[in-house]
Amino acid sequence: MGIEDNAKKGFFSSKVSFKNRSTVFTIGNRNSVLTTELEAPIIVPHAAQKAETKHTFESLFRSQHYALVDNCCREYLFICDFFMVSGNSAQDLFNSIMGKTLSMFLKHMDVYSSDCFDSIAVYLCIHIIFRFQLMMHKRAVPALDKYWETMLEMLWPRFQYILELNIANIRDTDPQKLGSVDYRPHYITRRYAEFSGALVSLNETFPDERVNQCLARLQMEVENFILRLAAEFPQRKEQLIFLINNYDMMLSVITERTSEDSREGESFRKLLQERTQEFIEEVLSPYFGGMMTFVKEAESAVEKGQADQMKYQEQRIQKLVRDFVAEWKQAIENVNQEVMKSFTNFKNGTSILQGALTQLIQYYHRFKEVLSKPPFKTMAVRSQLINIHHIMVEVKKYKPNF
Repeated sequence: MGIEDNAKKGFFSSKVSFKNRSTVFTIGNRNSVLTTELEAPIIVPHAAQKAETKHTFESLFRSQHYALVDNCCREYLFICDFFMVSGNSAQDLFNSIMGKTLSMFLKHMDVYSSDCFDSIAVYLCIHIIFRFQLMMHKRAVPALDKYWETMLEMLWPRFQYILELNIANIRDTDPQKLGSVDYRPHYITRRYAEFSGALVSLNETFPDERVNQCLARLQMEVENFILRLAAEFPQRKEQLIFLINNYDMMLSVITERTSEDSREGESFRKLLQERTQEFIEEVLSPYFGGMMTFVKEAESAVEKGQADQMKYQEQRIQKLVRDFVAEWKQAIENVNQEVMKSFTNFKNGTSILQGALTQLIQYYHRFKEVLSKPPFKTMAVRSQLINIHHIMVEVKKYKPNF
């Protein structure tokens, strides 16, 4: 997962021409093997070869095991009826007939899984097994119970091993070896978002705590990796733009694939909100930083009963008021331009702009409130303050039309 985009070789870069152009990190419509295609007709090898149709491994696995399920159900029920047996006797007869076939299937899967690094394919195969187990239980056929258990004992360790490799890979990735980094979402975080969204959505149908634990560790390493990448930018504002773009992209991809209240979604939503709030303070600071700092100091002094200590700051207040009156309209336009060019998601950028302008109005309201109290309320400069409604009218011009 942490390999460079332009340096991928071998398995991870093989351009397998799936119809949906999926990779080992994205699911596309591959999960259809669990829904609409679960009981689709089996793949006929010579027909697929003639049509030059390519199939993912999980599609072949589903086809092979759907044929196996159908034949084994018929065989087991025939044994029970013809030989008038049940329980262990029926199972022993079934094993004597189908045992070599099942052994061949297991051997084939062992060979494939030992060299497989497509964790989504392995996990889809696990979920195919879950569904075929249910199908056979509904038909009251326990003939393949031991086979399914053996298959799962083979697939689960491989799935966890691949996840561990990805976790270690992200942890060991050096941002300085990945070339230049810009504000846009990084390709490694996009891989993670697609990958995590795929596994979380699959895990919601048959939850397994082992998957949750692995994904939690992977998420922690990805969050640390993003912070290491952000540290490549010299300015805090640049770091925040990069973090917000990445958190927003990951949240969008994960919530598209999973339920709204998924743990991953909630985590990135919280991180996005925190960094957005910090960015709003940063983007307002160059234009309104003096007023913002004064408001915080004055409110703190009033709260502590030390407001009288602020009465000698009339010159500072006069400068703040006059600067605001002279520059506030142009400052709002500058904030608008800076925000809208910084974020790759237009909707997110618009939301951040609205948040920044709302924050500005709140700061100005607090500024006026502070100046309306002793020892400031007798200052003549208060008459120069702009009516807050004029600011609100100007802010409405930047409100989106959607």
